[in-house]
Amino acid sequence: MTKEEIFAEIQNFLVTEFEIDKEKITLESKLYDDLELDSIDAIDLMVKMKEFIQGKIQPDQFKQAVTIQDIIEIIYPLINP
Repeated sequence: MTKEEIFAEIQNFLVTEFEIDKEKITLESKLYDDLELDSIDAIDLMVKMKEFIQGKIQPDQFKQAVTIQDIIEIIYPLINP
């Protein structure tokens, strides 16, 4: 799975589950400030991403994610070991 495909999955999930406008979701979008997600929403996103990952996401890693790009950088190596 490419980084672009991961972005598309995240974007689709945020549009479907949280009704966020697709145009608002960019690589630079800040999860809490721009997209107005809370910690429970972030956990839901992490659970969704587990569908694509062969390994385990470390919660500490995910807590450090501020933008969509950060999430992609955390997930990409787990999908493509």
